[in-house]
Amino acid sequence: MIRLDVRRLVDVAMRTFVALAALLAIVPLALILGFVVYRGAEGVDLALLTQLPRPVGQVGGGMANAIVGTVVLLGLATVFALPLGIAAAVYLAESPDRGLPGLVRFLADVLTGIPSIVIGIFAYAVVVVPTRRFSALAGGVALAVIMLPIVIRTSEEIIRLVPAALREAALALGVPQWKAVLRIVLPAARTGIVTGVLLAMGRVAGEMAPLLFTAFGNQYWSRGVDEPIAALPLQIFAYASSPFEDWHRQAWAGALVLIALVFALDVVARVVTRKRGE
Repeated sequence: MIRLDVRRLVDVAMRTFVALAALLAIVPLALILGFVVYRGAEGVDLALLTQLPRPVGQVGGGMANAIVGTVVLLGLATVFALPLGIAAAVYLAESPDRGLPGLVRFLADVLTGIPSIVIGIFAYAVVVVPTRRFSALAGGVALAVIMLPIVIRTSEEIIRLVPAALREAALALGVPQWKAVLRIVLPAARTGIVTGVLLAMGRVAGEMAPLLFTAFGNQYWSRGVDEPIAALPLQIFAYASSPFEDWHRQAWAGALVLIALVFALDVVARVVTRKRGE
């Protein structure tokens, strides 16, 4: 009876500790989101979503070009990082070798810790200097470099969680290993890979420093990926550091729109993944 009471006490204590730890992790996030919603909701209107920025000193205008520019940059970064990241993850998870995969994991971990501004300088040297222009393409490359190690490491761990019995069954039926990976392993790990890609997209959606050296920003609509392009982080930074109260209001509204954009991408991807899994 005494042992049973002690176990119950330990169980209750551990449950309480875990609940408090979860609460401590959630409260700062809730406070940040609540404050952004409180400050940004009053500035979100139709003009913010449909109009271009007004000249300096004029009240009004919007961030339509920055919203579209953010979507374009995220799309380019995903197109660049996703195939290479998943291919590298498959190699790390399926390769029987030990030397080279370990080196790739180490380099991916190192790349994760490199400051984003350094990656921006790298993209500037690799893309902007040879082409002699700032562009959406350069911004997409910079964001793709930031996304790449996240996609590699998350996708590798998800692929490793696929039961080995699925691989063995496919190989026992005479299916080549590359086809087993494409037809069996990757579909089984699809939900986790999508989640990892979404985490990577959320990681780079708010990056501003690399875009200063690559996308540069644009007060108007961009006509191609070879031209400077606006982005919400750049616009928020410019407006938040200005002396104009109306621009401060739009900066908070832009931060709220950026959070809503990432949340919408998450919801859409989960819905699509769930429908395909049914």
